[in-house]
Amino acid sequence: MPQKKLDLTYFKLLETFGEREFTLDDLKKSGIFGYDEKSLSVILNRLRKEGLISVKKSEKDMRVSIYKLLKPHEVLKSSGRGEIINLLKRAADIVRGKVDYEVLLILLFYKAYSDIWKEEFKEAIEELKSEGFEEKEAKEEAKLPEYHTIQIPEEYLWENVIKTRERLTEKIRDALIKIAEQNPDIKDALDRFLRYLDDLIGKENSDLIIRQVVDIFNNLRFSKLEADYLGDAYEWLISYFAPQKAKAGELFTPREVVKLLVEILEPSKERRKILDPAAGSGGMLIYAYKFVKERLGENTAKELILVGQEAKDINFAIMKLNFLLHGIGFGKNVKLYKEDSLLNPRFREDDSFDIVIFNPPWNQKGYGEKSLKKSVIADVFSRFGYPPDDKADWAWIELALHFTKENGKVGIVIDNGCLFRGGKEKSIRSKIIDNDLIEAVILLPEKLFYNTGAPGAIIIFNKKKQEERKGKILFINATEYYEKHPEIKKMNILSEKGIKKIVEVYKEWKEIKGFSKIVSLKEIKNNDYNLNVTLYVYPQIEEEEINLKQVWDELEEIDKELFEIENKIKDWVEKAVSVGGGKSG
Repeated sequence: MPQKKLDLTYFKLLETFGEREFTLDDLKKSGIFGYDEKSLSVILNRLRKEGLISVKKSEKDMRVSIYKLLKPHEVLKSSGRGEIINLLKRAADIVRGKVDYEVLLILLFYKAYSDIWKEEFKEAIEELKSEGFEEKEAKEEAKLPEYHTIQIPEEYLWENVIKTRERLTEKIRDALIKIAEQNPDIKDALDRFLRYLDDLIGKENSDLIIRQVVDIFNNLRFSKLEADYLGDAYEWLISYFAPQKAKAGELFTPREVVKLLVEILEPSKERRKILDPAAGSGGMLIYAYKFVKERLGENTAKELILVGQEAKDINFAIMKLNFLLHGIGFGKNVKLYKEDSLLNPRFREDDSFDIVIFNPPWNQKGYGEKSLKKSVIADVFSRFGYPPDDKADWAWIELALHFTKENGKVGIVIDNGCLFRGGKEKSIRSKIIDNDLIEAVILLPEKLFYNTGAPGAIIIFNKKKQEERKGKILFINATEYYEKHPEIKKMNILSEKGIKKIVEVYKEWKEIKGFSKIVSLKEIKNNDYNLNVTLYVYPQIEEEEINLKQVWDELEEIDKELFEIENKIKDWVEKAVSVGGGKSG
């Protein structure tokens, strides 16, 4: 089905006619476009072809067509994710450069769960009436917490709050305060967003900007059955603003890289306990959940134990709502902590994990020996050694290995430099290599990450290698497997072809010339413990096979043509001289 586009034409008609039927003459009289009748007919015909408007003939006069716009949520339901993204882009354009994108995240959450509350309310009423409740009793009963995912007092539902034209930001803030009070599991996340709304109140044009966003979000309708759509919309907003947030030091892992890492590590019913100690927006844990859900079903996905920790308060707030909007609730199987994992890993109480998957801040400063000796797990870093003060990459790896089960795996996205730098990093790296803990090193294409154009790397650690993999490391050079980013200039994305090829080579443990190579630990030690992928495998330059006979024949044909041209020129000159009598003018 072609994607339907909710463009400005549609919204102008919606503002004028709403759900009312209208004719071409009605449209012409409204004057909203100022076009002639022929142009208006073209517009209506286009909207009809795009499925945004229904058409029927008048019962009084079959020559007259009667039009009616589809409701926005009906269009979105038939169009899918694409149209939700189109609306979010419009909202993003409104706030860009004026207010922080946090506004969009909290308003999306508020709108979505107001919609879901209303849906749950209606379902509960029907269920209660079928059990013998009277209408009035059923309505009162259906407001109780046990019928709802999120508790929202009825007067604070979206549609009841956004009616106001004045002090809109303040009233939304007040509504979210009430919602935070009634939902302890997400109060800490909502409080972080509320601090930003507090700062907006009273600022010039803030109410106008919020009103414009609200008007766009009014065209979105969510239900509890659309968690994937809702979660994807939330993550799209995070990724859309990732380039500008990267400048402030926030790191968002491209979802193609997350997908690759999850498919390599393969969470499952047996490998169900998963940790991300630098969780950011929670994307890696969420994708692990979706991976299991798609392959093994939702019941198995719900058995996963997902543990995430994040130090920055805004990232933590974003992560908690991200889980909720993806339909992943909190409880004994989902634990999210806000704390510095290197200094105070709250997850140490959860014992060890089957999988540790993460993308920590690269080359993080301030975590040398002096700082890490103050950590509650200082002894963890004494095994392999302390990193330099200005690069914590290997400290993160030591942390992950410590909290991994004896048969567990670690997958980390890291700066390529940590593979070959010397000094303290080399000392840690050499000890981990000697312990045969590294299974694979993957060099990614350049310009994948929002905060740097440099190529990142993935390191896979395996505490219990298969027999044929012991004493060896698989190197994969995937630098050629990228496509241009569809929305951001000068950036790339990891290609689907690349993801499939990397996963296949890793699982089958095989060599492909110019792409992968299996290298013994002895050779790596001889190379001074250098894990730089290009030292072991480099993309092959495809050389075109030359058919010498064909080339020779082509050269002979060119010589023949040149000879003929020379003869023609010679004949022309001789004739010109003959006509002119051999004299020059």
